[in-house]
Amino acid sequence: MADAKEAAQATVDAARDDLTALSRRIHANPELGYEEEQASGWLEEMLDAAGFAVEPGICGLPTAFRATKGSGPLHIVVCAEYDALPGIGHACGHNVIAASAAGAGIGAGAVADDAGLTVTVMGTPAEEVLRSGGKIRLLEGGAFEGAHAAMMTHPAPWDVAVWPIVAASFFEVHYEGKAAHASGFPEQGVNAADALTIAQTAIGLLRQHIRSTDRVHGIVTHGGDAFNIIPAHASADYAVRAITLDDLTEVYEKVMRCFKAGALATGAKLSVIGGDRPFAHLEHDLEMATAYQRNAERLGRRFPAPGESSPATPVSTDMGNVSLALPSIHPAIGIDSLPAVNHQPEFAAACATPAADQALYDGAVAMAWTMLDMAETPALRERLLAK
Repeated sequence: MADAKEAAQATVDAARDDLTALSRRIHANPELGYEEEQASGWLEEMLDAAGFAVEPGICGLPTAFRATKGSGPLHIVVCAEYDALPGIGHACGHNVIAASAAGAGIGAGAVADDAGLTVTVMGTPAEEVLRSGGKIRLLEGGAFEGAHAAMMTHPAPWDVAVWPIVAASFFEVHYEGKAAHASGFPEQGVNAADALTIAQTAIGLLRQHIRSTDRVHGIVTHGGDAFNIIPAHASADYAVRAITLDDLTEVYEKVMRCFKAGALATGAKLSVIGGDRPFAHLEHDLEMATAYQRNAERLGRRFPAPGESSPATPVSTDMGNVSLALPSIHPAIGIDSLPAVNHQPEFAAACATPAADQALYDGAVAMAWTMLDMAETPALRERLLAK
C-alpha cells in the first residue's frame, strides 16, 4: 500500500505543472454547460497521453467523455466538471475540479492493475445547467453502469469531508395574458405580471409553513415590455430545495399551488418548463469520506474537529443523483478564498491562485490515495464489489 501510494503521488508530481496549466487554461477560457468544447478536448488529450482509453461524446453528449485505465475488478469513477457560470466565469471552481479529477485518475491509473483497480475519469458537462444536469443525462444513458463507486472534490472556502448536499428542482415559470392600453383600455387586458406578483406574494406567505431547511428562490426574467402596456407575458426562473427528494416533492407541490394561484386570480395561462429532473440529495459513503479525510489530512489539510461546527452550508449538485446510484463522495477542498464564497466574482478570481493550484494537487493525490485504500481495505472492497 505504501509503495503504491508513493508511486501514485510521484506520478501526480510529474504531471503537476501540466495539471496546473490545464486548470489555469480552463479558467481563462470559460465555457457554459454543453458548450465546453475546449475544456473537454484538453482533458481528453491529457488523459490519452497518460495511457487512458478515451471515448469522446458519450451518451450523445458532445462534451462528455469517458477515459479508462486498468483492468482490476474494482471500478471507480472520478467525475470531472468543467462548465462555467454565465457572466462570472469559473466562480464555482470547475477548472480546479477538472484538473484535480485528471490528476487523481493519472495517479491511481499508474498503479491500477497492481492495485486491482479500473479507474475512469468521466467528463461530466453542464453541472450548472440546472434543468438538465449532465450527470443526470449520463446516468440515464448508462455511463455509470459497471462502476462500483464515484468521487470528486469541489473548491470551497474550507475543507469539509461531508458537505450537506440537498435535493433541488429548477424550473421556468411563464404566464400568458393579454396586452391592452394600460390607461385607455385596462379592462381589456389580462396582466401576466400581476399573476407573477400574486404567486411571489403567496410564496412569501408560504414560508411560514415550510421547514426551516427548505429553500424557495428565484428571479423575474421578464415582467413586461412598456409601462403603458398591460403585460401579456411574464416569466421567472425558480428553484425549490429540500433535504431529501421526498421532502422536495412535498414543498414543490406547495410552490406550484402558489403559481397556479396567480393564474387563477388573473385569468392568465400558466406553463412550467423543467422541474421534472430534480437534483437529488447526496448520500455520502461515510467510509469512503473518512478515508479521503485521512488522506487529505496527511497532505496538511485541516477539517473541522469532532464537536466543532462545520462551516459548510447546503448546496445542490447532480452528483447527488450519482450517489443514489452508487457509493459516492463529494468533499469540499479549501482554496483560501474568504471572504469570497462560491458564485461570486471574487471566488472566480480565487480559483486561479497558488492556493487553488495547491488544492487541485492535494485533491488529486488524496483521491488517488483514497482509491487505493478502497482497493486494499478488504471489507470496504468487498462491500463495494457487492453493489
